Amino acid sequence: MSFFGASTSSSLVNATGDKDIEVADPPTDSISSLSFSPTADYLAVGSWDNNVRIYEVGANGQTQGKAMYPHQGPVLSVCWNKDGTKILSGGADNAGRMFDVTTGQASQVAQHDAPIRVVRWIESPQGGVLATGSWDKTIKYWDLRTPTPVSTVQLPERCYTMDVVYPLMVVGTAERHIQVFNLANPTTPFKTLVSPLKWQTRVVSCFPSANGFAVGSIEGRVAIQYVEEKDASNNFSFKCHRRDQSPNSKDQSLVFAVNDISFHPVHGTFSTCGSDGTVNFWDKDARTRLKSFDQAPGPVPCTTFNRSGTIFAYAISYDWSKGHSGMTPGHPNKLMLHACKDEEVKRKPAKR
Repeated sequence: MSFFGASTSSSLVNATGDKDIEVADPPTDSISSLSFSPTADYLAVGSWDNNVRIYEVGANGQTQGKAMYPHQGPVLSVCWNKDGTKILSGGADNAGRMFDVTTGQASQVAQHDAPIRVVRWIESPQGGVLATGSWDKTIKYWDLRTPTPVSTVQLPERCYTMDVVYPLMVVGTAERHIQVFNLANPTTPFKTLVSPLKWQTRVVSCFPSANGFAVGSIEGRVAIQYVEEKDASNNFSFKCHRRDQSPNSKDQSLVFAVNDISFHPVHGTFSTCGSDGTVNFWDKDARTRLKSFDQAPGPVPCTTFNRSGTIFAYAISYDWSKGHSGMTPGHPNKLMLHACKDEEVKRKPAKR
């Protein structure tokens, strides 16, 4: 079931004016993870309905479901390999699975003792490796040709989030531990730190330049951290995804989780999204906000840019931030595409 023809990069020409485009036939339960292919405008989507879906995005933002494959529990993370021929996913069934887009076949390629919270592809000079981070307090590296892991790294706590921009890998765990790896030496942390934010880590995301990372916490705050001590003077944190109790109060006392951070592949600017249903684009170097989206009708759990940074995809789904009581009937579950304008994602020029 090969669905990959020779695909050229499309910049999204928005057929609906400036309104974001809703993807048809979205998953039937909350969306956990989004990832665009590195070679074409195909979007992989993981969901709590136990499935991974793959959509093709056309030049005008029209979408078409291309394939779907199951886990035996909620899917928590999806990614692609470097040449865009395979999708990797991890889930609450403790399994890592691979979908070969040329054959349409899915197979299990990784196994943990607890749910796999995050999967990331590592393209090293020695070849491609899948990294899986789990609530069993390990990261495992897998050569997809062999059924056992190449190596296993013990973490101080359960893995909550992980990101890779070779040679940098950053892992965030429970109890606010952050481990930074140089993938030239993938089994030993290059440095270990406690999160600069006071509350639970929700997401870590590496700079495209691989010299630092952003951390988002459940307490409406993001930290920008550089890896090397010489750059430490550039570290800072800022508040976001907060709201006033009432229109007149200006107290920012309603605080929401930062659910995801996505870096623009060309300009190095980044997005944050939150349980408050908002998305913002930021320039970390100018320390300024470039754009804020209108509030969505539900939390925004995950986001991603396509490979050229012309399309920004985001989900609107319940993220369990209010527990069981927040799971109301008729809660929106949508997958949205936004056509990025230059002024929204380009860095601000340096002040003279």
